[in-house]
Amino acid sequence: MSRNENNSTFATKIGVIAATVGSAVGLGNVWRFPSLAQENGGAAFLLIYMLSMLLMGIPVMLAETSLGRAGRSDSVGVYKKLTPNKRWWIVGVIGIVASYIILSYYMVVAGWTLEYIFQSATGWLFEGTGSTTADSTLYQQKMSQMISTGWNPLLWTYIVIIINLLILLNGVQKGIEKMSNIMMPMLFVILLIFVGVALTLPNAHKGLEFFLKPDFSKIDIDVIMSALGQAFFSMSLGMGILVTYSSYYPKDVKLTSTAFTVTGLNFLVAFFMGLIIFPAVMSFNIVINPESLSGTTLVFVTLPEVFNYMDMPRFWAVLFFALLFLAAVTSTISIAEVTIAFVRDRFGTSRLAACLIVLLPIFATSAVCSLSLGAVPSLKIAGMAVFDFLDAFTTNILLPISAFCICIYVGWVLRKKFLKDELTNYGSFPSRLAPTISFLIKWVCPVLIAAIFISYIISLF
Repeated sequence: MSRNENNSTFATKIGVIAATVGSAVGLGNVWRFPSLAQENGGAAFLLIYMLSMLLMGIPVMLAETSLGRAGRSDSVGVYKKLTPNKRWWIVGVIGIVASYIILSYYMVVAGWTLEYIFQSATGWLFEGTGSTTADSTLYQQKMSQMISTGWNPLLWTYIVIIINLLILLNGVQKGIEKMSNIMMPMLFVILLIFVGVALTLPNAHKGLEFFLKPDFSKIDIDVIMSALGQAFFSMSLGMGILVTYSSYYPKDVKLTSTAFTVTGLNFLVAFFMGLIIFPAVMSFNIVINPESLSGTTLVFVTLPEVFNYMDMPRFWAVLFFALLFLAAVTSTISIAEVTIAFVRDRFGTSRLAACLIVLLPIFATSAVCSLSLGAVPSLKIAGMAVFDFLDAFTTNILLPISAFCICIYVGWVLRKKFLKDELTNYGSFPSRLAPTISFLIKWVCPVLIAAIFISYIISLF
């Protein structure tokens, strides 16, 4: 069954932007970025992160979207079409494997956000705390109770999987595009509400100074590597997502302007999260211990403590975790579609069959990831909980390898005019940036990605 018969394209340019932004704007921005900014000097990290998105994020995104739109197929099929009888399709397999592994533990985190919405609405999250005092230890205990005790977290994870299934069954236009057109505006509206609230808090200027006034003495190799890695992770590079989604792009979509728009909105979400979290934390003199700092601690422990100081803590908590849930779902949908497209294109199945083939095993793999965090501590790989091992393995090994190979493939293997033709829609309009983008893909991006990978390998010893 050909792509034209069993798939559709995004119906509108707004749908293209909303879906692609939804694939990039996820837990990496809302959950992971604030903790890394806190660890790495705030404004100094923000500056390097922005440069990383420009020098690496946009070029690699354009390499992937060029492949997807040119090949009009899944993450493996594009290589088979563009370079038949060669084994570059293995790069697509790496992206599919990475995305499927990520899907297993991302579903778990998405389930946490749903449970936090429920526990915030019922008031249980704030039980045992006064209206003017908060205990971070208590919130840490509540977090552990919710996400790592017993089998209860699986219920919420399974609800998220079912939500994903219902959306994906409706296809590209009625499922992914429609969901993105609704959820992404909602996400930005909620973000703006929180930015407005955070900036009016007492002593908000202290948080703004930390986040926006760079101290260049803070910039070292660790900050640079962290910023490069975050740009890599938050833009969904190397996962097959951008290749898959761009295969649904209409032929007249301008890839360069789309990439800059998506990257700008992606950065804006991370920037807004900094404007929300740091003024709030500084206003209430909440001390975060850098030694125990993580995305989980900052979002699931520190922010409830902030809400406890505010009027109507239940309302603000529900609203924030709704924001986190929207970010999580747009991520899981895009990650799942990578393997669904592969199953459909390679085996000619219906969308229903592909969705079931892809998502039914996730009920088991997500259970293993969730239970490894506490309920069944014996579930370990290399001495790490399965959840943590899979996160490290995909983020630090599979994704850099995938993105590095994509740059080599587009920059050195394909015909010289391939990228220019895609960026200009085969001469339909000029693209002054095409030579620069080509240079970055051929030379700069491989070096940066290799540096991230080597830095991680060295850190293991």
